[in-house]
Amino acid sequence: MGTLDGKVAIVSGSGRGIGREIAMKLAGAGAQVVVNDLDADPAKETVAAIEAAGGRALSCVGSVTAEGFAERFVQTAVDGFGGLDIIVNNAGYTWDSVIQKMTDEQWDAILDVHLKAPFRILRAAQPVISARVKQARAAGEPVPCRKVVNVSSMAGTGGNAGQANYSSAKAGLLGLTKTLSKEWGRYNVTVNAVAFGFIRTRLTESPAGGGDTIDIEGREIKVGVNPNLLSAMEQMIPLGRAGLPSEAAGAVYLFCIPESDYVSGQTLLCNGGLAL
Repeated sequence: MGTLDGKVAIVSGSGRGIGREIAMKLAGAGAQVVVNDLDADPAKETVAAIEAAGGRALSCVGSVTAEGFAERFVQTAVDGFGGLDIIVNNAGYTWDSVIQKMTDEQWDAILDVHLKAPFRILRAAQPVISARVKQARAAGEPVPCRKVVNVSSMAGTGGNAGQANYSSAKAGLLGLTKTLSKEWGRYNVTVNAVAFGFIRTRLTESPAGGGDTIDIEGREIKVGVNPNLLSAMEQMIPLGRAGLPSEAAGAVYLFCIPESDYVSGQTLLCNGGLAL
């Protein structure tokens, strides 16, 4: 018996990186998972990996910022697996610049993906969750504990130079987390956040030391951090290294299991002990 047997989860941005590890972790514990990515191939690959390991998964391809996506994402879980128990808002990227050089487009794009998109997904999920809770109570059945985990960052708890947009969005997500923990307590839903420190992903590592780019909806976004800077950052971390995507997924998993059913409105720092 898996810890999450019978649960249905949606994980945004789960075709690659940390999101993929989260989806695999939840599926490995028995959850049925809706996988999302901007691109079809990574989403299909994650679904195939889950199924190869004996789990169940579906894909919901598209941008979390697109009109109507949130409703489609939630409905994929309901239509495909019959419900919705776990929501992980993970999708995102960075588009950095100092404030005097940051454009409105940069600001809006990052606020949209990291704050507006989670808001829309949670708003779309509310009618589904509310209806299921009412049904259970009308039938005299116990209301299961559902889970929301919002992925934030240490940039949102302490700020980070060159990331006014990202830091603001991730800080706003913490406010949304605390508010929803109060609004949804009556539904027996816990709402928590995990704030990551330095995790090694395609957004931080680049063979060119920061010269690589990724395509985000037609925008070429620079990724990668200079290897010398990465090494200096790791020396500041008490554990002496950056985190792995699997370790980041483990922190999210802690908020999804029954052992955390009485923990809500909290932010867990997953950062190897780094203090700002």
